[in-house]
Amino acid sequence: MRIGVLCSRVRAEEKLLFTELERRGLTYTKIDDREQIFDLHQRSYPYDVVLERCIQHSRAMYMLKVLGDAGVPTVNTYQVAATCGDKFLTTQALIHADVPTPGCQLAFTPESALAAIEQMGYPVVLKPVVGSWGRMVSKVNDRDAAEAILEHRDVLGSYQHSIFYIQEYIAKPGRDIRTFVIGDECIAGIYRTSSHWITNTARGGLASNCPITPELAEISVRAANAVGGGIVALDLLETLDGQLLVNEVNYTMEFRNSIDTTGVNIPAKIIDYVLAVGGGR
Repeated sequence: MRIGVLCSRVRAEEKLLFTELERRGLTYTKIDDREQIFDLHQRSYPYDVVLERCIQHSRAMYMLKVLGDAGVPTVNTYQVAATCGDKFLTTQALIHADVPTPGCQLAFTPESALAAIEQMGYPVVLKPVVGSWGRMVSKVNDRDAAEAILEHRDVLGSYQHSIFYIQEYIAKPGRDIRTFVIGDECIAGIYRTSSHWITNTARGGLASNCPITPELAEISVRAANAVGGGIVALDLLETLDGQLLVNEVNYTMEFRNSIDTTGVNIPAKIIDYVLAVGGGR
């Protein structure tokens, strides 16, 4: 099987995936997004399946679109990347699939965003529609903070920063949950614990094993299917009364801190799925 791996900087996750491919005696081609040039008139590519592991969302989307349009199966698909890479599109997909998610409002000017925030009530969470690792995510506690942050976003210049995605603040029990879904199976989960309200492991959150209950597996798989399926990681919040809410869905997931924590060989399960997708060509 001709396997391609889209990547740029090779991180721990990519090294683990390459090691798993080599352990199985599989040949693969690294497709470096910093060097790749696509002839848009080209109609075919020498791959039976391509695994996407790009760091930059825009590069991932365009490369997946080119390959998918040429008939190359990709993991994940362009549609999944486009949906998960935009928090508004993710939220829309979850809502229309009846997956529980925090309350959310969308506005397009600082004035309407301020009105939306005050309608929701402080605190709220203000997020960029495109972004990862908790960057530029703000907990807004009062009107003074809201006005300052909204003005700052408005003058950044990017059209995306003039789209105000305002989310209900959920008081967490010092942690949130990340689950991993591959195909129709929730394979593992971790708690991410932090004294800070942002619990991302990239921001210092500590990972510990989270048992996969039937309820957690069901909501995770439903959320994964809502955005198009494939290989995704779900971020879930627990309300004080025990309800689970899906916060975000990640389509190029990091997993190095979750292998020993959960005892699940995540790279092996990813390669199993990639081979299954490629075998259907």
